[in-house]
Amino acid sequence: MATEAAVHAPSASEYIVHHLTHFNTLGEKQAVIVDWNVFNLDTIFYSVLLGLVASFFLWRAASKATAGVPGRFQAAVEVLVEMVADQAKGLIHSPDSRKLVAPLALTVFVWIFLMNAMDFLPVDALPGIWSHIYGAMGHDEHHAFLRVVPTADLNATLGMSIGVLLVCLFYNIKIKGIGGWAHELVCAPFGTSKNPIFALILGVINLAMQLIEFLAKTVSHGMRLFGNMFAGELLFMLIALMGAAWTGWNATSILLWGGQVVAGSVWAIFHILIVLLQAFIFMMLTLVYIGQAHESH
Repeated sequence: MATEAAVHAPSASEYIVHHLTHFNTLGEKQAVIVDWNVFNLDTIFYSVLLGLVASFFLWRAASKATAGVPGRFQAAVEVLVEMVADQAKGLIHSPDSRKLVAPLALTVFVWIFLMNAMDFLPVDALPGIWSHIYGAMGHDEHHAFLRVVPTADLNATLGMSIGVLLVCLFYNIKIKGIGGWAHELVCAPFGTSKNPIFALILGVINLAMQLIEFLAKTVSHGMRLFGNMFAGELLFMLIALMGAAWTGWNATSILLWGGQVVAGSVWAIFHILIVLLQAFIFMMLTLVYIGQAHESH
């Protein structure tokens, strides 16, 4: 039985590939990098679920807030709200804008933190449960793909960064007006000229620089979060493989199992900082970019 199980057990590369494959509308690994007809259903499910959890968490804190001595939960939420409000006040000087942007930044922080924190679950926990459910539905368990960390999917992080871009465009138009923003697009950062020919050349260059700036900020905003969370997810899989190499009570197996326990514990503790830091960085960049939309060149 053990020999038969070993024969059918996946190799290390097959194990990692399986865990890095999304449960999507194809039902198999995506063949090309960009395919607009493919939807990663696991990313959508966990993103929406954790978004609802974040909304409930914040609603619960607001509904239970009291004027007296706050409990631990209320005190923790108040510290978080004050931290975000202070950051928003330092970057966005319009009180009217902060009424929308500060709650948006708070929601972004809590939502991304919860999505990042899915990385703390055992690597095979939810995929293993889904494999049994998928098999019970009459499907092949080997095609029961599932990824539970939405921020380790570039589609999710770029989707959020594009959302921030749309908010920035909204405030550019709201604060400066369509005419004022259009003038800024062709006159900054290199200015303009009274000479019509030079003015046209500078206008084209300025517009190109502005478009490149918007594109670079949006891509880097999403890629930074994705890169850190994808690397963390991959490292957890590599650590899990150390324990999967158990072949019996021998020195090699014992050392690998012990290494998995130590490495997994150390990386999990360090990953707590990464999870918090990446959520904070994404929130801060959101505030910075929206704050820049309020400024005129």
